[in-house]
Amino acid sequence: MPLTDPLPIQPFTRPARGEVVVPGSKSITNRVLLLAALCDNPVVIEGALFSDDTGLMVEALGRLGIRIEPDETRSTITVHGWGGVLPAGEAVLDVGLAGTAARFLTALCAGARRGRFRIAGTPQMHLRPMKGLIDALRSLGADIRCLDGDGFLPIEVEGRGLRGGAVAIDASESSQMLSALLMVAPLAGEETLVTLAKHVREPFVEMTIQLMRQFGVGCSSQADSLGARIAVPRGSYRFSRPSFTVEPDASSAGYFAALPLVCGGSVSLPGVRKESLQGDTRFIELLAEAGLSLTHESGTFVAKFEGKKGRGIDRSFEEFSDTFLTFAAIAPLLEGPTRITGIGHSRLQESDRVAGMARELRKLGQDVAEEDDSLTIVPRPLLTHQTIETYGDHRFAMSFAVLGSRDLLGNGQPWLKIRDPGCCAKTFPGFFDALDRLRASSAA
Repeated sequence: MPLTDPLPIQPFTRPARGEVVVPGSKSITNRVLLLAALCDNPVVIEGALFSDDTGLMVEALGRLGIRIEPDETRSTITVHGWGGVLPAGEAVLDVGLAGTAARFLTALCAGARRGRFRIAGTPQMHLRPMKGLIDALRSLGADIRCLDGDGFLPIEVEGRGLRGGAVAIDASESSQMLSALLMVAPLAGEETLVTLAKHVREPFVEMTIQLMRQFGVGCSSQADSLGARIAVPRGSYRFSRPSFTVEPDASSAGYFAALPLVCGGSVSLPGVRKESLQGDTRFIELLAEAGLSLTHESGTFVAKFEGKKGRGIDRSFEEFSDTFLTFAAIAPLLEGPTRITGIGHSRLQESDRVAGMARELRKLGQDVAEEDDSLTIVPRPLLTHQTIETYGDHRFAMSFAVLGSRDLLGNGQPWLKIRDPGCCAKTFPGFFDALDRLRASSAA
């Protein structure tokens, strides 16, 4: 059933109590889809995320001739790879607003031995950085033509393979570009030695390297006076286990872990592991600095808060920047100012997240100082009955829904509305249903 737009957020009238099963990780699902497509044996992906972003990846791989069997009721996707060969001689691929799909598919098509492929997305996706990846692929022999500004989508790729060897990449604007290059590098004619031209946020790159290792290709890293380098051998992917299980999405778990700071109580997050492939689990641990009590037993995080007011923090979110909106949105409820740094690159994501967050918090009467790479939020009494713009960005919708769960008026009536709540389908289609179920279990 379509969500009301704008959607009033029903506050929690009692402390949170219950568990939330969050869907699989988007980052892992889309990486494993690519790696499975490069295998020469079928791979069953269990716990896969079914969302707009992963759906675009599945559809694009299908257009490239890869046979894929998704089963949403069982959260499984079976991929029948061709060992790096793309059966389709030509294809038009729509990546929407999915950065992972855009970058991963660009690298995949560039690594193909034959074929002609066109890749395009939404107008906002056409503004997101691709130049570092395109330049690196071109230096390895790829034939890529940008149709509307060099370094941006839409593009046309003529598949003629990659030669390997030394290559430098600037992936400072998005680590997805480096991940894309690493995953297709084994298709090259010889070992690929990747030099990082600038600093890259490490957690997602480390995730990529660990996943490649599970699929039979190991990378080696080194750092010296020439900088950081990653060597990727020429080789073939093969997954030897019966199935691959995707972890629950740590970013999605973060919304519900933060909820007790808003309305008290405790929330259990089964399956969310402390030892995780995902760097965003660090956000859940960071919430302890704001006063949240965290325990982790038998593969379940339990987030609990019994105080009157949490504390503001001063921290860099550079390595887990997808989560900064969650903390910024609840900062008005915390004691003392909150300073969030390391987020300048978030201006180039689904929206300008730094400017958008500053704008929406000011609308709520907050004192916000916006700089290129940071936000400082000084809590002020909240204004009531506000409507939050989401800029088509799922993380605005979910973050402010957490804030709106506070019973600000003391009568259980909504005071905050969210525009375009359906944008959550990008990574968490059932977010508002999960929030409703937790609210109901808390009131029981």
